[in-house]
Amino acid sequence: MLGNFQDDYGIRYTISDTTWIQHSNIKYHLLKYDSVGEFFIARNAATNPSDPGLYTRIDVIRFTNMEPWHWGFCLTTYNAKTVEEAITKQVAERTNPKKGCGGYPFSRMKKE
Repeated sequence: MLGNFQDDYGIRYTISDTTWIQHSNIKYHLLKYDSVGEFFIARNAATNPSDPGLYTRIDVIRFTNMEPWHWGFCLTTYNAKTVEEAITKQVAERTNPKKGCGGYPFSRMKKE
């Protein structure tokens, strides 16, 4: 999940070990990855247009037989006041990727 990607809405992303950038002006500082729960916890950059400095949970899901889409994500929680709140406030429903992101589909990602 590292590199440059585009989602199925045409939005571009750059993801590194420490940052998740939604081009052109939204940045998340990645704090931890839970490999069992398959989610990242991030701190919203102070320069983000909304919810600056708060915490975000980014749930991820891997897809099979859906090329060119190999994985997807859900900004499950994006305005938590603490890391603990971001972890526990809401969980994406991976069994239903078309509606498991708060009633919406996971954003599908392809490599650029």
